[in-house]
Amino acid sequence: MFKDKILLITGGTGSFGNAVLDRFLETDIKEIRIFSRDEKKQDDMRKKYNSPKLKFYIGDVRDYNSILSASRGVDFVFHAAALKQVPSCEFHPMEAVKTNVLGTENVLEACIANEVSRVVCLSTDKAVYPINAMGISKAMMEKVIVAKSRNVDPNKTVISTTRYGNVMASRGSVIPLFLRQIMSGDAITITDPNMTRFMMTLNDAVDLVLHAFIYGINGDIFVQKAPAATIDVLVQALKAITSKPEHEVNVIGTRHGEKLYEALCSREEMFVAEDQGGYYRIPSDNRDLNYSQYVEEGEQDLSTIEDYNSHNTDRLDVDGMIELLHKLDFIADIEAGSLIVPEGV
Repeated sequence: MFKDKILLITGGTGSFGNAVLDRFLETDIKEIRIFSRDEKKQDDMRKKYNSPKLKFYIGDVRDYNSILSASRGVDFVFHAAALKQVPSCEFHPMEAVKTNVLGTENVLEACIANEVSRVVCLSTDKAVYPINAMGISKAMMEKVIVAKSRNVDPNKTVISTTRYGNVMASRGSVIPLFLRQIMSGDAITITDPNMTRFMMTLNDAVDLVLHAFIYGINGDIFVQKAPAATIDVLVQALKAITSKPEHEVNVIGTRHGEKLYEALCSREEMFVAEDQGGYYRIPSDNRDLNYSQYVEEGEQDLSTIEDYNSHNTDRLDVDGMIELLHKLDFIADIEAGSLIVPEGV
């Protein structure tokens, strides 16, 4: 499917972009374009992979002309550019809007103008029942995607979305933080040991995008049926891997904008979701502006549906969490005595 095709990744110097390169660079894909703002990260990536298939474009999704230029001649786009840190979005919500909402509109408009065959946008579980600026901006991003997909010719461009839970050891995630605290002898700082989070690897994230790429139609949202774990289970697993079972843990309390658990599908979405084995496909809501369908007519069976969240999905115990952690390449190095913990892959 990717043979002799051109793929563009927005925000391509991040964790997801690196995972895609690891998966695709040695295949028969023709070209992979990395689009981002950070010239230093692009230079690091250029030296790391040293591949003639890899092309770099400096630009910002906030600037329509830069993404329009970068997407000319492109067959497929993975849209990963975003502001993802909860605290920074909370203090600078308009910056989150500019990147996550308006930037996504720019990407989609450019892809439609250039007749890009397929576009997959990356979202987050925080977009479901959002309580913080990051989640709200991502929820609005999803609404923009669905609205755009209603008016695009599916024979020219197909737009779909994926939602992720926690991507383990991605940049900004807690696993590298906890490991550095253990290695340096500092107490592990956790907010609430009973908090649950979905757990998935970067390879799972790439698999989810490829599933959406293959099976998506305009406006679809895809989620992986991911397992979850409490923060306490995650910490116990990391202490076992580092052979420091008595390491001090400091419970600091829930931070502003944090939930006890996250949802990947709302109750309303589960009502219409299609079970695709390891994934759920949520078709777009294609009702028109006939308000009787929103107000006067209801769905009686909806009251019996439960959302899909990190409290009611499969829950990992410590052994299960350790097994999942062993899918991370650097865990074996740590068990072998390495003191190097990545900042986030």
